[in-house]
Amino acid sequence: MNAFVDALLGWFDRAGRKHLPWQGRDPYRVWISEIMLQQTQVSTVIPYYERFRQRFPDVNSLAAAPLDEVLHLWTGLGYYARARNLHRAAKVLVEEYQGVMPTTLQQVQALPGIGRSTAAAILAQAYELPHAILDGNVRRVLTRHFGIHGFPGEKKIEALLWEAAEQHTPSVRVADYTQAIMDLGALVCTRIKPKCMECPLATSCAANAQGLQSQLPTRRPKRVRPQRIAYVAVISDSSNAVLLQQRPASGIWGGLWVCPQFDDQQSCESFVHARVENASSLQKLPVIHHAFTHFDLQLHPCWVSHATPRGLVADEAQYCWYDPQRPARIGLAKPVLDILKLLRMLASGN
Repeated sequence: MNAFVDALLGWFDRAGRKHLPWQGRDPYRVWISEIMLQQTQVSTVIPYYERFRQRFPDVNSLAAAPLDEVLHLWTGLGYYARARNLHRAAKVLVEEYQGVMPTTLQQVQALPGIGRSTAAAILAQAYELPHAILDGNVRRVLTRHFGIHGFPGEKKIEALLWEAAEQHTPSVRVADYTQAIMDLGALVCTRIKPKCMECPLATSCAANAQGLQSQLPTRRPKRVRPQRIAYVAVISDSSNAVLLQQRPASGIWGGLWVCPQFDDQQSCESFVHARVENASSLQKLPVIHHAFTHFDLQLHPCWVSHATPRGLVADEAQYCWYDPQRPARIGLAKPVLDILKLLRMLASGN
């Protein structure tokens, strides 16, 4: 092992995280946690992980579950494609690998929703196989330590980072090393105000020596984020149940339940008038802002309370009446949670 690895493992033995609920050599637990931890902090993931594991203790129970229930347990965690891919991957594992996580990088990376770094993290932590990882925390540590300038999302910069990651991944204590470098990025080499005085790599760190911590990693070149507008029909009946519609399996909020959504106000109001007898009481609610990876969405809710529906809307396959007092186990898009919260506030007079 080299000085970089020695220093990192020494720090991990003293200060690393060793009691996270997914740590150990169980490939299923490691896999679930790695998917949940993509673009999500540990503190946020832990309660979701524990509820998910309680309901789906193994890959067979996950593969056999309805997608709606998987999405229900993912509600609020965001990036729902992760949950859909997790469900698909569980089915592949059961059907093709007898429920056992394979042991080659190519096989694991071929599973739905698993990229190179996630596959490496699973194999390193579950099987002690020496594969390098390159998640956001690791990128930050390597970029600063080796003084690598340039946006990490560029192919040539990413290639340099993968080379550094592979050169410094040891052949022993691989699971500890993998956790150590992730922990260092999360706890010490943080994006803002890194704790360089506590860092075991400080004496050999290029960014620390040159005072470049705030400049590395190089930020993404600025670009204007597209803005989109949509209108949503918020129809609540006398029991405060809300009419929801299931999104198509692919695309934005794939498979999740949302308030019926439209590209223009006229279409939204026409839907309400066609479905509700007392549509004259239609009100505008505050705009809801939702950020996706590549664009920002403004949702304009059009609300009818104590609605008297025309026909049997709830019997149509793509619709349901969602009662917050007796919630169905279905996956809800984040704006639905915002709307339900707003309706509760209105009902209480706050």
